[in-house]
Amino acid sequence: MYYISYNNFKKILFLFGKTCYLGYNKGMKADVLIVGGGPAGLTAGIFLCRAGLNAIMFEKLAIGGQAGLSYKIANYPGFETISGFELTERMHKHAESFGLKTEMSEVTSVSKTKTGFSVKTKNGSFFAPKVILACGCAPRKLNLQNEKKFLGKGVSFCASCDGNFFKNKQVAVVGGGETAIEDVDYLSKIASQIYLINHNNKFYAAESEVERIKKYKNLQIILNANIVKYIGDKNLEQIEIEIKNKKQILSVNGVFVAIGSEPNLNFLKFDIKRDKKGYIVVDANMQTSEKNLYACGDVISKTFRQVVNACAEGATAANACIGKK
Repeated sequence: MYYISYNNFKKILFLFGKTCYLGYNKGMKADVLIVGGGPAGLTAGIFLCRAGLNAIMFEKLAIGGQAGLSYKIANYPGFETISGFELTERMHKHAESFGLKTEMSEVTSVSKTKTGFSVKTKNGSFFAPKVILACGCAPRKLNLQNEKKFLGKGVSFCASCDGNFFKNKQVAVVGGGETAIEDVDYLSKIASQIYLINHNNKFYAAESEVERIKKYKNLQIILNANIVKYIGDKNLEQIEIEIKNKKQILSVNGVFVAIGSEPNLNFLKFDIKRDKKGYIVVDANMQTSEKNLYACGDVISKTFRQVVNACAEGATAANACIGKK
C-alpha cells in the first residue's frame, strides 16, 4: 500500500494524460464516446472495446474521478483494502489492453447531430452515433481555506466509503438532510462520538428519522452552527465552529460533509429527463430519455453511490450500446 497526495495525484495523471493521449485528429469518429473516466466510464470502455467497438473516453482531471481520490477503498470485491488511485489505475490499464483510447481534456459540449452526437473539447470535435455519460457529480464543499489540505486526511464526503477508518474516534457530520442522517446512522456503530452540525434549527429529513437518531447515546446535535476552520498538522485534529457569533473548538479526527452534490452536466446542450435534484433518469439499460444517449455512475438518479454499482452500470450501458453485436 502506498500513499500519494491529492495534489501530486492530479499532477501525475494530468501530465501522464497530456504526454500520452492528446493529439487525436480533430473531427475524429468513433462507435461510442464516453464522457468521464471514473469506474463507470472505465468499465464501459472495457466492455465496449472487448466487443470490438471503437471507443474514446474523455476525462478532464485525472483517471479514476472521485474514486481515484480515496486514500483507501475497503468494500470493493477482491481487495480487502486498496487505494482509489491503484484500483482505478488497474481499471484503466485493463481498458487500455482492449484498445480504449483516452482523451485527457475537458468536454465543453455534447450536442445532437443528424447521425448521433458531437462531443467538443478544447482539442477538437469528436462524433459518434452513441454516447455514454459517466461524468459523475461533485460534492458540495464548505469551501474553507484549508479544506483541500485535509481531503483524505480527515475530511470526507462519503461516510459509507471512509467511515470504518474512524473506529472508536470522534467525528462530525455536517448537514441537515437525508444524507446527513444516513451518515449519522452509519457512523453511530463505528465512532465513539458524533457531532451533527446543522447550519440552522431545521432538518430536511423525515421527522421520524431525526427523532430516531436523537436516541443515539454517542450523538450530540449542534444547531445554528457552522464550521469555520479545520485545524491540524498532517491530519485533521480539531474544528472551529461558530454558534450565534460565538466560536468553539471541537476535537475530531474526521468530518463528513453531507450538504449535497451536483451532477456535472453543464456541458450538455439539450434537455433530457432528470429528477428533482438534477440527476439523470435512466431505464434498465441505462438509456436516458434521448435515444442512444446512455448514463451511468454517480450522474444518474439513484440511492446508492458506490464504486461497485457504478461499474455494474457502466457494463450495462456498454452492453446496450453493443446490442446484438
